[in-house]
Amino acid sequence: MGVLTEFKEFAMRGNVIDLAVGVVIGAAFGKIVTALVDKIIMPPLGWLIGRVDFSELAWTLAPARIAENGKEIPAVVIGYGDFLNTLVQFVIVAFAIFIVVKFINRLARKKEAAPAAPAEEVLLLREIRDNLKR
Repeated sequence: MGVLTEFKEFAMRGNVIDLAVGVVIGAAFGKIVTALVDKIIMPPLGWLIGRVDFSELAWTLAPARIAENGKEIPAVVIGYGDFLNTLVQFVIVAFAIFIVVKFINRLARKKEAAPAAPAEEVLLLREIRDNLKR
């Protein structure tokens, strides 16, 4: 029973629950950012740079050939174009997330209230201090 109790305490800690909520919200946010990149940012970018698609770029180590028994042996290819596409998408996603987080931070700063006025007790203590200095 001790292990189950420890596990329950571990799972119910605030950090674990916060982490779980963060993962779920992060996954949903990831879908939003992916849609933003795929549907809004990439089409005009592709249009501007002339519909460049790196996915076709590859380095062929051995060409395709037909074996002695008649079976086709596929080419040995390093497809670095897919890697470049993924890298470009990563940079765009990272930039989009940076912009969204910067916008959210700006909104959060505006919502912060001005510092509260000192409590009445603090004002009285200041008056007493000032009177003692005289």
